Amino acid sequence: MIAGLGMTRLGKVYGPSSAQFAADAVRLAAADAGLRLAEVDGLLTSSGVTGGISVDLQRDLGLTDLRLLSHLQAYGSTAGAMIQFASLAVMSGTASVVACVFADSPLRPERGASAIYGTRHAPAGWWGLLGASGVIGANPMYALAARRHMLRYGTTSEQLGHIAVAQRAWASMNPAAQLRDPITVADHQASRWIVEPFHLLDCCLVSNGGIAVIVTTAERAAGMAQPPVHVLGWAQSHRGRYLRRDPDFGLRSGAASAGPAAMAMAGILVTDVDVAELYDCYTFTVLLTLEDYGFCAKGEGGPFVASGVLRPGGKLRLNTGGGQLSGYYMWGMTPVSEAVIQVRGQGGARQAEAHEIALVSGNGGVLDHHCTLVLSSDREAS
Repeated sequence: MIAGLGMTRLGKVYGPSSAQFAADAVRLAAADAGLRLAEVDGLLTSSGVTGGISVDLQRDLGLTDLRLLSHLQAYGSTAGAMIQFASLAVMSGTASVVACVFADSPLRPERGASAIYGTRHAPAGWWGLLGASGVIGANPMYALAARRHMLRYGTTSEQLGHIAVAQRAWASMNPAAQLRDPITVADHQASRWIVEPFHLLDCCLVSNGGIAVIVTTAERAAGMAQPPVHVLGWAQSHRGRYLRRDPDFGLRSGAASAGPAAMAMAGILVTDVDVAELYDCYTFTVLLTLEDYGFCAKGEGGPFVASGVLRPGGKLRLNTGGGQLSGYYMWGMTPVSEAVIQVRGQGGARQAEAHEIALVSGNGGVLDHHCTLVLSSDREAS
């Protein structure tokens, strides 16, 4: 189970390196759980675009005699994978208290966020050919996926806008969110184009900071400082079709297999989910994941999200902290952290009244990697 959550300041926070953010997040997570840092005997690390984090974090933290140490990387699906591996480690007795941490520090005062993810240094070969054609970074690839869905099912930009509007409404109640001013679908449509069909408000933030969680056994966590967050189910899917012929590109993602598998492991149905914290690098990623998880039928994601179901007071409590579109962008740790907060009942003004079961997604690459977690306040929820 997840016994501790540590979050540094997130957003336009300048000065600390990625490694410093990571170390601070682990210390905060241990303190949150009521543990001495020396009680941590397992450490799993992951880094963002700036790197700077490795197994050397052990030395930075002064941890000795670790029983488990590794660096993981599957992009935005890594956070959920770390929690899976940590859970397996404590179940097997490989380690007893495992810290899982992600941190990044791409923002600089002197350059815009678009400069962080917008270039790929490859002057020759295949990547050079793509760059010459204007296919640079993730934006155009996700735009192609979204356009495919639009052409097949009639999904519209305005429908994607309803996702951005709903998540900003949730972010307005989150003191940690980077963007809190309300927006409308008209604001979404008026925001500048990034790559058609994506407007600026379809795209996630860029953030500095670090987030860590502490995973241990339910028995050990029983007397710890925080309400329990049990890990009931998990699954991964790695399609391996990036830049290859793929008849499902933009129509189906790894969520379609990882989601049902994780829910089956937890013994729940999608109708049992109280809170959904879904990876939202783009509004389209949310829509596709909702379809693939079974919240609505395939091809009906557009009308579903436009119905108002995602807004505060709607039927589905989704990305209740604002997600990566309006809250903060810590890769897969964004949905994980908000799910832990919600399951604990510590969401303040944005707290979902029903919060026994949370469904969490992570997505990496261009719909190439996926991870699903089912978290619960009740060990016997299934």
